[in-house]
Amino acid sequence: MLLGCIGDDFTGSSDLANTLAKQGMRSTLYGGVPSGDAAPDVEAGVIALKSRTNPPGEAVAQSLLALEWLRRQGCKQFFFKYCSTFDSTPQGNIGPVADALIDALGADQVIVCPAFPRTGRSVYQGHLFVADKLLSESGMEAHPLTPMTDPDLRRWLAPQTVYDVGHVAAHTVFQGSEAIRAALAAAPQKLLVVDAIRDEDLMAIGAAAADLPLITGGSGVAMGLPANFRSRGLIGETTSNWIGESGRVAILSGSCSNATRAQVARHAEAHPTREISADAVIEGEVTAEIVASWFQAQDGLPLAYTSADPAEVAAVQSRHGRDRAAAAIEGLFAETAQLLVAAGVTRLITAGGETSGAVVEGLGVEAMQIGPEIDPGVPAMRVDTMKAEGGPLTIALKSGNFGGPDFFEKAAGILA
Repeated sequence: MLLGCIGDDFTGSSDLANTLAKQGMRSTLYGGVPSGDAAPDVEAGVIALKSRTNPPGEAVAQSLLALEWLRRQGCKQFFFKYCSTFDSTPQGNIGPVADALIDALGADQVIVCPAFPRTGRSVYQGHLFVADKLLSESGMEAHPLTPMTDPDLRRWLAPQTVYDVGHVAAHTVFQGSEAIRAALAAAPQKLLVVDAIRDEDLMAIGAAAADLPLITGGSGVAMGLPANFRSRGLIGETTSNWIGESGRVAILSGSCSNATRAQVARHAEAHPTREISADAVIEGEVTAEIVASWFQAQDGLPLAYTSADPAEVAAVQSRHGRDRAAAAIEGLFAETAQLLVAAGVTRLITAGGETSGAVVEGLGVEAMQIGPEIDPGVPAMRVDTMKAEGGPLTIALKSGNFGGPDFFEKAAGILA
């Protein structure tokens, strides 16, 4: 294994594995830290953690365990993947995890770049944009777990880290990899927010990072990393041997992002949908058995969702507490997924990072092959190994903000 990656949620990790596979690296996505060694042909290993909203100490401990396993596989470079909307709070977890990895690897200058222009995320003058809006005006300011109220990544990261935060501006990035490399080497700060508004910027940043032990960012900045290994003769070209499954489909959505809510509304026009109230779950009125039975009674592409208006989510959290409300929904979806897969569902689609993480952990998924891209940042995947009962399974894990209006229908077709 050459490139070792640690993702703070499952959807983002699948996005990263997809990016690396598209650039020709043999990539495997792992659900948590594996118990055994990687297969000998894996060139990029991506460990998906569910650590984004954990207490910082837990997130750091999980990430260091992942780093230890990746180092044992012989990795020459490491990547810490977080969301392209930089989801975090003033306490973490991006800063604390980055600090721990910096200390463990003895890294000097470390790139911070969540940009992913193909999905509308760009960094300019240190500020994060979602399409034509600043992050703080994109809807992410109302996120129920990580409300993003400041688009200046330098200001947002500073309280989370013990290190100084610097900046490599767009006018330097536009000059190419050599200029970026020189700016990184000359910077007095340890963590450096790097501007990027185009795919070619990401490729240039990746080339400039060829000799860095640690890079942090969204999946976009990883686009340029495989070429570094290829130029050194360490990897060749790979092709996908995708095999889908044509059986029953189930779709679980726990995201309250604007994009997912629109996708759910679009899907409901032609397919069975069921809204799940967090209050009903917490009070025991809705159980996994009830939801799984509903799925089994439906034809087509049934979808169960809790994608509520952010104000409604806030009201539920006020009544029950944020952690209890989140745990109830995640637990419901995890148990529902177990029941559905045991009953013969062979195509499973999830929306939302926390939901996807809960489902993958509930199924005990250990490794997934990366297949074709469904929409930018979202690959189709085939489960290699899982602990839950059930037969073959293809799966798609969608970040809340990703995908086109007809994502769910499109994903079901590509998973087949």
